[in-house]
Amino acid sequence: MKVLNLRCAHHHRFEGWFGSDEDFESQLARGLVTCPACGDAAIDKLPSAPRLNVSGLKQEEAAAAPGERVAALQAAMLNAVQQMMANTEDVGARFPEEARRIHYGEVEARGIRGQASREDAQALREEGIEIVSLPLPAAAKGTVQ
Repeated sequence: MKVLNLRCAHHHRFEGWFGSDEDFESQLARGLVTCPACGDAAIDKLPSAPRLNVSGLKQEEAAAAPGERVAALQAAMLNAVQQMMANTEDVGARFPEEARRIHYGEVEARGIRGQASREDAQALREEGIEIVSLPLPAAAKGTVQ
């Protein structure tokens, strides 16, 4: 099977599958190859990279890829958490009170983190105080290095 990149006179690009180059040329000469976008029969073959049948190899790579993607996402999340922890003050259970004090200008604005119940978090949001609930990965619950 031959997969060809094709283009019509109106510059619409599309892909065509043929048994061989000869099959493509024969069908083109008989006007059987037309642009799916506009129906134009003036078709040019574009250069394309060769396609190799490596389906066995792709299955092995695909099996490893999800684990690698998960590890990369976990590493990115851990990095983001580490940066957040390095640039914020841990106020613990005083989080709702401290967030309000910052919001209403009672103390200097700064980045804080801590714990709040669902009810406290909802009340902060209703007051217009922007907060983000962030579940920490297990690696970040201990000492972050």
